[in-house]
Amino acid sequence: MHAWFDISAGVAGDMLLGALLDAGADVTAVQAAIDAVAPGSVRLESSAVTRGGQRATKARVRVLVDDPPHRQWSSIRAALAGAGLDERAREWALAAFGRLADAEGRVHGVDPDTVHFHEVGALDSIADVVGTCAALVALGVTTVSASPVRLGSGRVRAAHGDIPVPVPAVAELSIGWQVYPTPESGRVVGAGEAHARTGGPAGAHHHHQHDAPAETTTPQAAGELATPTGLAVVRAVASACEPLPGMTVASVGVGAGGKDFAGWPNVVRVVLGEASGVAERGMVEVRANVDDLDPRMWPGVLDALLVAGAADAWLVPIQMKKGRPAFTVHALTGAGARDAVVEVLLTRTTTLGVRESAVERTILDRTWVDVDVLGHAVPVKVGSRAGTILHATPEFSAVAEAARASGLSEADVAHRAQAAALASGLAPGAPLPPA
Repeated sequence: MHAWFDISAGVAGDMLLGALLDAGADVTAVQAAIDAVAPGSVRLESSAVTRGGQRATKARVRVLVDDPPHRQWSSIRAALAGAGLDERAREWALAAFGRLADAEGRVHGVDPDTVHFHEVGALDSIADVVGTCAALVALGVTTVSASPVRLGSGRVRAAHGDIPVPVPAVAELSIGWQVYPTPESGRVVGAGEAHARTGGPAGAHHHHQHDAPAETTTPQAAGELATPTGLAVVRAVASACEPLPGMTVASVGVGAGGKDFAGWPNVVRVVLGEASGVAERGMVEVRANVDDLDPRMWPGVLDALLVAGAADAWLVPIQMKKGRPAFTVHALTGAGARDAVVEVLLTRTTTLGVRESAVERTILDRTWVDVDVLGHAVPVKVGSRAGTILHATPEFSAVAEAARASGLSEADVAHRAQAAALASGLAPGAPLPPA
């Protein structure tokens, strides 16, 4: 499943989360993920609102503790690493907080590990970041892209005085991403007035009192429209900045910001779907030969490549000069994720360089259909062309989970899942069932 975020009106962490909840993410699963990182500290709530005459879902984080501790990036990283999260959600959340800490560190000239996420702002950011990443996983999203972002205009008031929009951390986070201009606003306002929310940089090297777009004096959407947390999440999960890509749309969600601008829906939209049609798509294959990496590191490298936006990643055993056993690591990626994929190879392996080739791939329509196996829902990936099924394969991770729960072997459950798929009409040559 692909998710495309429309952030052309701006972005904040709660807007991303609200859009995914509106698209159908299970709020119970999202709350459980937040609790895994910050147990008993926050409660996630959502409600229907209107923004610019458009219905949307507003996500709200209620802080349940009186005196939350100050948290450095290093402590949040440890909490994420030790939490019982889905691995993809964990990687995305780590990447988002890492980008946020790096941006704050560059702005204030300090080590990112020493950046403080201040009290309620830390819990608020944890809920927005972890909640968004968990919601993507709950919706079955494996790839993400987003539109260019509108940052806002004017000035906001922070701890060190009046600063221009985009604020320094947002400016750092926008490097390499396309942005839209916004007309100037009328006056200087306090950071965070619009949403009455906390989070973001206002101290010397603290992330607080800033993750809410600032108020505007005009009916138009000026002031601060993009927050550090919101943009950090987008940069962490999205592999490309692009218009709405071709897909068969499965659902659409709309997440609300705190302010209702006249004539400007203050929302983030998410469009979920599967890539449509048999298509030849230009891709980049990035590869490197490595003979001195601890073999135990390779699973993490491959996972990191996929999180960075690679469409596929794999290893091929080779023999190098002097008879050394080695691997060629390959990553197939679109141009938008190329830089992130190369960065993973250069920083998480011992290679001193990479090679690249332009390639084309042909893909089938892909949809997912759940079948029941001993009371467990097992998704079946269906490949089709022109409405005719060519392949139907049960998802092995779900097979393995059902096997553990039932006490049967994975082979037995896989056989039952394949039989259930055939019984449901998911057979090669059969017509694709209606959605």
